Amino acid sequence: MTMVKSIRTKLLDIGYHESGPADGPPAILLHGWPSDPHDWDGVAPALAGDGCRVLVPWLRGYGPTRFLDPSTPRSAQQAALGSDVRDFMDALNIEQALLVGYDWGGRGACVAAALWPERVRGLVSITGYNIQNIPTSGRPGTAAQEHRYWYQWYFQTERGRAGLQQNRRDICRLLWRLWSPNWQFDDATFEATAQSFDNPDFVDVTIQSYRHRYANAPGDPTLDALEARLAERPSITVPTIVLHGACDGVGPAEQSESHARYFTARYERRVVPVAGHFLSRETPDAVVQAVRDLFA
Repeated sequence: MTMVKSIRTKLLDIGYHESGPADGPPAILLHGWPSDPHDWDGVAPALAGDGCRVLVPWLRGYGPTRFLDPSTPRSAQQAALGSDVRDFMDALNIEQALLVGYDWGGRGACVAAALWPERVRGLVSITGYNIQNIPTSGRPGTAAQEHRYWYQWYFQTERGRAGLQQNRRDICRLLWRLWSPNWQFDDATFEATAQSFDNPDFVDVTIQSYRHRYANAPGDPTLDALEARLAERPSITVPTIVLHGACDGVGPAEQSESHARYFTARYERRVVPVAGHFLSRETPDAVVQAVRDLFA
């Protein structure tokens, strides 16, 4: 990893890594929950070597990223994640970037691409159209999917909040194993990322995110207008490559089979064999190739 930099937006002091030439085409790599910029250790050097300006921030609630004002709601609803991407670009005077993300980072990337397409040159979205359908979130899924989302139901309870506060490493390590069953990570790899969960806002933003998506927690009022637009399931009008791990333990690959209807520009879906949820760590070459194909 390169030295940690920081930039102030309207709400956050965002920690990030930067590599590659400063005048190269920007690529912003956005990590998921529960993870951090180490998600892109196998991706960033290759893109920097291609001449890209590679930017890898910590999301709100992770690592060195901090809220500027104690009164700002500790929200990680989807409109907040997308707005953070836009604000990060504004702070760095980046007019347009290629976005890459999965999980929370994929949600932020999809939101930014849907709401501000003029700012997005292309999108690599791992697991597909990641904008949540909050108005229909109360509808039950299949028994198998409800089982995979056990942690989300846990976080709806105060016991779940206390459990995450007390056992965050145990919970996150278990989810890593369940979600990427073929990835044999070691303790050092996990601990390098787990330090990012020591952020003082990690628990609050996690709980708000998982409760808000089921309409069980209020959102940040300043984001109501954006959430209303997202409730309409907006199309993504920028060139997109979707990657999906064939062995994703939380979001099976078949979930993204029907997502093409949400993309109106160039669109391609690639299922990556053996890979699980942490695809960028397991098969970084697939991500690098997708970015190269979009830049080409």
